[in-house]
Amino acid sequence: MPRKTPNSQYNVAAPDSVPVRLATYQRKRMFVRFLQRFEPTQDDFILDVGATSDETYESSNYFEAWYPHKNRVTALGIDDASFLEQKFPGVRFINGNGTNLPFEERSMDFVHSSAVLEHVGNADSQRKMIEECARVSRKGFFITTPNRWFPVEFHTVIPLLHWLPKRWFRAILRSLGMNFFASEANLNLLTNAELTLLARNLPNFEVWVESVSLLFWPSNLLLIGRRKIEDQSKADSKSVT
Repeated sequence: MPRKTPNSQYNVAAPDSVPVRLATYQRKRMFVRFLQRFEPTQDDFILDVGATSDETYESSNYFEAWYPHKNRVTALGIDDASFLEQKFPGVRFINGNGTNLPFEERSMDFVHSSAVLEHVGNADSQRKMIEECARVSRKGFFITTPNRWFPVEFHTVIPLLHWLPKRWFRAILRSLGMNFFASEANLNLLTNAELTLLARNLPNFEVWVESVSLLFWPSNLLLIGRRKIEDQSKADSKSVT
């Protein structure tokens, strides 16, 4: 049985465990996918939503660690991750919440967020976070979240239990003493269909869902939104005038 108290990444796995090593491998693949889909340049400003105070995992704050143009990265999180400014010179840290981003409309070229959406609460809060990422981005957003239909639940490291109806899943977690994960405010897993539904009404965006697989099974969902070219052009023309 995994330990019941999560770290600041909402995870119970040990830093050197197989699940964490696999998660690092998958995060590297998702990071590459972000670069491939958007091809950001050294001039693009990027907001990373979900900076963590945890430093025990190899992939903790992976975007800040792996992205080459650190002076173009703003990291935002509810934890105090101000150490990122010293650890990765050029990175700026701001304390804030993904459902209410403290930035003006289209103030960032791209918004990136890894494994945060499942932790912001109910469907309304998840939709709000997606809308906020879209509002702030001038060119596009990239949001990752675990696939509920993957056989092992990443945060609790328990297999299959999360396939039950959500109220049953939470009731069993409470019976196991895992009250933190039993709360919808802390863990609300999504399927491809649910994720697609949350983002279906975003104006001026082309939105789609991709995935990365582990052993031929989709383990992580990638919600990708690209602002339509004509909408980008309107914004650029207004800024010039």
